[in-house]
Amino acid sequence: MTIEQLRDYCLAKPYTTESFPFDQQTLVFKVDNKMFALADVENFTSVNLKCDPERAIVLREEYFGIIPGWHMSKTHWNTVKVGEDVSNSLFFELVDLSYDLVVQSLTKKRQRELGFLD
Repeated sequence: MTIEQLRDYCLAKPYTTESFPFDQQTLVFKVDNKMFALADVENFTSVNLKCDPERAIVLREEYFGIIPGWHMSKTHWNTVKVGEDVSNSLFFELVDLSYDLVVQSLTKKRQRELGFLD
């Protein structure tokens, strides 16, 4: 996993924006102005991703490269380390999960406006 792969994958998702709201090195991906992924572009060693609390615990127990979210809510965020025992396919699955959790947190009205619901 490279920062370019992460960036391309995230930006391919509908209504995704990128910004540096905290500093010049922390790249943040948002859907409808809500964060779903964060990474350090200068020292790309991990990505913070939102996760269902129960699944977060299971993932942390199963993978050395998945730990409680660094500087985030330990209940709702995981830090996924690059180059550890997390495959690219699982990495992308976890990005999808994070994105989906944020979309699901939007009001039904907003989901309809954005075309996520009929």
